[in-house]
Amino acid sequence: MLQKTLTTNQLELSFNDFKTEVLNDYKIAKISRECSLLGRREVLTGKAKFGIFGDGKEVPQLAMAKAFKKGDFRSGYYRDQTFMMAIGELTPQQFFAGLYAHTDIKIEPMSAGRQMGGHFATHSLNEDGSWKNLTKQYNSSADISPTAGQMPRLLGLAQASKIYRNEKSVQNKTNFSINGNEVAWGTIGNASTSEGLFFETINAAGVLQVPMIMNVWDDEYGISVHAKYQTTKESISEILKGFQRDNKNKGYEIIVVNGWDYVQLVDVYSKASKIAREEHVPVLIHVKELTQPQGHSTSGSQERYKNKERLLWEKENDCITKMRKWILEFELETESGDTLRFVDSEEEIILLEKEAKKEVSSAKRNAWNAYNNELKSEVIIAEQLLERIAAKSKNGVFITKYITDLTEIVEPTRKNILVATRKTLRYLKDEQFPEKIELQNFIKANFKVAESKYSSHLLSESSFSALNIYQKKPIYSQSKNLVDGRIIMRDNFDALLKKHSDLLIFGEDAGFIGDVNQGLEGLQEKYGDIRISDTGIREATIIGQGIGLAMRGLRPIAEIQYLDYLLYALQILSDDLATLRYRTFGKQKAPLIIRTRGHRLEGIWHAGSPMGGIINNIRGIHVLVPRNMTKAAGFYNTLLEGDDPALVVECLNGYRLKEELPMNLGDFKTPIGFVETIREGKDITIVSYGSTLRLVEKAAKELIQVGIDVEIIDAQSLLPFDINHDCVKSLAKTNKLLVIDEDLPGGASAYLLQEIIEKQDGYQYLDSKPSTLTSKAHRPAYGTDGDYFSKPSAEDIFEKVYEIMHESNPTKFKSLY
Repeated sequence: MLQKTLTTNQLELSFNDFKTEVLNDYKIAKISRECSLLGRREVLTGKAKFGIFGDGKEVPQLAMAKAFKKGDFRSGYYRDQTFMMAIGELTPQQFFAGLYAHTDIKIEPMSAGRQMGGHFATHSLNEDGSWKNLTKQYNSSADISPTAGQMPRLLGLAQASKIYRNEKSVQNKTNFSINGNEVAWGTIGNASTSEGLFFETINAAGVLQVPMIMNVWDDEYGISVHAKYQTTKESISEILKGFQRDNKNKGYEIIVVNGWDYVQLVDVYSKASKIAREEHVPVLIHVKELTQPQGHSTSGSQERYKNKERLLWEKENDCITKMRKWILEFELETESGDTLRFVDSEEEIILLEKEAKKEVSSAKRNAWNAYNNELKSEVIIAEQLLERIAAKSKNGVFITKYITDLTEIVEPTRKNILVATRKTLRYLKDEQFPEKIELQNFIKANFKVAESKYSSHLLSESSFSALNIYQKKPIYSQSKNLVDGRIIMRDNFDALLKKHSDLLIFGEDAGFIGDVNQGLEGLQEKYGDIRISDTGIREATIIGQGIGLAMRGLRPIAEIQYLDYLLYALQILSDDLATLRYRTFGKQKAPLIIRTRGHRLEGIWHAGSPMGGIINNIRGIHVLVPRNMTKAAGFYNTLLEGDDPALVVECLNGYRLKEELPMNLGDFKTPIGFVETIREGKDITIVSYGSTLRLVEKAAKELIQVGIDVEIIDAQSLLPFDINHDCVKSLAKTNKLLVIDEDLPGGASAYLLQEIIEKQDGYQYLDSKPSTLTSKAHRPAYGTDGDYFSKPSAEDIFEKVYEIMHESNPTKFKSLY
């Protein structure tokens, strides 16, 4: 093949430089492919549990890497290993360390073995939890497995650049952006574009006009299902043509390119980067004619669902095969008549391929040895201890069997060690000698180490933790200034916006009208439509915006209009935000605050209180349930001093109730994880939260009239709950417990009961059965009566407490029924 001209990018390089770049790219592609091939074998031999690889996608990822600049962010999926290798953020040895789930973050920097291979992250934080300079490094937000789950976060990562470019109050945050020049790059498989999260994000990015480049790797299959069952017209770019920008309307730049065409891919990615980076226009790149040489994953065989013709086509059109052919055939004739080539013979490229294969083989071996030798050294320590114990114990013959079993394991795990040592301890229950104590300490030490390796970093463990922020009480003037609760929220947000230049608040109706309950009234006019903004009706990407913005150093408050609507975004909250710090071993964070309101409204879709479902799905996010607007404002003040994500559920019926206006707005703090006793009593402890507390207080006034003195505790914070164990102190006085909320049976009330009775050992102080009072198992019907007959009323509370007291003292408290 004789080429007379080169692309613009190529002309900017001397031919030798260009040749070096091409051959280096090819070697990276071959290294990545060898990692995929060897990785599959490691799974099939049992050394790794599962494998999902990026083979077939190598060449377009090389092109993407060329356009990716420091400061940019990737939000991708589990096929992007070549890209990560090309930007220098993944070595072959790290690739295999991830496959083996090595728990050392220095050896396996993506997740310290917490995620499957193919999930890639860079480190945004220093050892002390402070931010690195993200503009001086390549950034990859930590992947998640749920398909299209990376999309909402991508929107926020891109929007951050727009905010940094256009909002003067944050332009001094040069560790996070340089004039908003950073691009957020998304990757996804063609089949996953069928997910609603993809379409929601695509639409939102088009509306917001953010610098986002969306790459669709199209190999015509989603798992075993062909594109004709996935996508209308079998083409995502075809059905998104209406998003193409034109002279009249803003939209996307949509580009279609073949995934095996190295030259065209480099040109396309250069063009796309320029458009997104300079114009802040989103770009969709549909990369077609890709292949999947080993099928979807190690859990199945592609021969089961691809016919011979398709398999042959994939072999012939493999992007590396095509690139290899182009390298061998490339010739350029100079003006002087000389012919320039990348290689003079096929032997050169064969030698390069052998080097790549050797490098990967060595990396695999080194990664395995590092992983396995660490475990073997732990086994040796355990064996030596057990041998000393067997020599002294009367059950030595049985213990020796455990030693033999442990010794014979060729590829041991920490589970094997603990199984042997813990079972040995059973044989020593009636014996006492120093080695037994040593064994007990060995087991305890192993669990302590395991806690760090497998259970740490669910929340911030740095000095920035919101749990380190102490209470600071509101200060009031001598003359009571009673205002609607919404005024406290509004004026406190005003103070926070002045105090924190990087604070942004957005959501449905949050901007122009100042939210549906006027808690943001007038603030958009005062602070502009970037810091206080409206969004479309799209809860998942509202949360995604918040995650991405928080990951780039901003302090977003994402508003979900009603608590019931949070269910639209629960998957993103659960799979992405709640696990972010955990799945990166504390190397990334997103201190997003989610603001919503709920409880005691009328009707099925606006009166739900699904707290049990929420708290059990979003561990890793603080869940705060203030009883009034002063408490809520104090939580926002606290959270903005810390670096953990949180959900704040305001009381929907509290905005018009009168509260005293504090003088120290933006400064007083409601501490996280602490309960508050709002009424002292001696007969029974009632624990509740949110709007239900007002009913509890009403019932308490009526109960005192019949001689029952109730102690009322406001939970305030569900995650975490009562870290000082104040509830059990109350039980020690009253000896009776009732937990009340308006969640479904078995929901948050059951959680609180377990916390108090089991975790705090409150059972030992009870002289009657602990009880819960919840809503009915259905959602409330519309209207006042629907609420009354569906959720706990003051009468229900009175009668439940009375019933407990009757059981305790039937002579004094005669049965009502």
